[in-house]
Amino acid sequence: MTRFERLEATAAPIPIDNIDTDKILPGEFLKTVERKGLGRALFARMRYRADGSLNPDFVLNRVPWANAGIVVAGANFGCGSSREHAPWALLDFGIRCIIAESFAEIFYNNCFKNGILPIVLAVPEISALRETVADAGRARVRVDLIGQTVTYGGGIELPFDIAEGRKRALIEGRDEIAETLSLRSTLLAWQQANCRELPPILLGVE
Repeated sequence: MTRFERLEATAAPIPIDNIDTDKILPGEFLKTVERKGLGRALFARMRYRADGSLNPDFVLNRVPWANAGIVVAGANFGCGSSREHAPWALLDFGIRCIIAESFAEIFYNNCFKNGILPIVLAVPEISALRETVADAGRARVRVDLIGQTVTYGGGIELPFDIAEGRKRALIEGRDEIAETLSLRSTLLAWQQANCRELPPILLGVE
């Protein structure tokens, strides 16, 4: 997993509540277990017209937001399926941070598993941020995970909360598997001690 400390990127405003995982990545793209290439299908229902051409009204098809690294959304972002394809598509497109009023719990957890930082801000803060980044000349946002701040609009700074364990995992680039492997010596020591305490019959010894 790629480490996350600070990010300065264009932020794309998507002021829609209850964006579910099928809107983030439609079901027909869920047959693969490959993560590469899913970015092309991100928000496919909104990004493309019926004939397959780009929808010029959708923000990710317009300059400068076509190269966005941050999404500023509404409430309950990521509701729906528990599959990780939605964060895979976001990451493959280049999105490393999502700022929203609230997240669906499973999607929120899946973001951390894949190196995406989900940030929750209050409604007035989100509204002001979305309004600012909707202006192409003011769309750049700086996210500092170490300092836990979002900075935009020439110096407006917003603090955000994050659990210390999740923060450390993103900064160190550790997913849950890497976190478990870092405890290998402790786990092996427990295994050896536990085997010494078990009766021989449970160890398959007559």
